[in-house]
Parts: sequence; structure tokens; C-alpha cells
Amino acid sequence: MHQLTTSREEQPLPTAVTSTEDTALAIEILELRARNEQLERALVSRAVIDQARGMVMALAPCSSHRAWGLLVDVSQHCNVKLRDVAAALVATTNDVTLPAPIQQELRRALRRLHTEDRQ
Repeated sequence: MHQLTTSREEQPLPTAVTSTEDTALAIEILELRARNEQLERALVSRAVIDQARGMVMALAPCSSHRAWGLLVDVSQHCNVKLRDVAAALVATTNDVTLPAPIQQELRRALRRLHTEDRQ
């Protein structure tokens, strides 16, 4: 006579305690996912910053290095993250108005850049 087993009997019972290796693996997976998301955000931010740098190079005319420095200065003087300054500048290509503090500081930075070029 065959003994019938139910699917419940065939499956091992889950344990409340997982092995140390399983826990370590789960933690590593979570850390890798977080790192991957961080890198994806960095790539997107970098593209926007590069677009803004190109816009400054066209406005000023200046080198890529000087455009980078100008954007960093605006960011620091406005106490706004560089990626947000860059995003605001790039958004102006879609008829979005540049926020007043960024607009004022950008004007100042461009004037400083032109003054340095004259000296």
C-alpha cells in the first residue's frame, strides 16, 4: 500500500533563524542594489552637469574646465547642489525660468569670468 503525502509534508518547514551565510548574502545583495541605484543617479546627474557645462561654454566662451568652475561657484554661492544648478540651467532650454538666486549668481560669475579674461 502506498502512503500518500501532502505537499505540506514534502516541503521543509521554514526556520525562523537563517544561517549566518544567508544573512551575509542578503546584506551584500542589499548593499549592491543600493550602490547600483547610486551609480545610476550619478550617471544621470553627470549628463545634466555636462549639458550645463556646454551651455556655459557657449555663453561665456570658455574652456570646459572654467565652465565647470563657474558652475561649482554658482552652486556654492547659492548653497544649491551642483546637479540642481545644472538641471535648472538645462531646463531653461524648455522655457523654464531660471530661479532668481541662481540667475543672479550666474550673472555675477559670468562677469567675474569676463573680468579675469580682460586682465
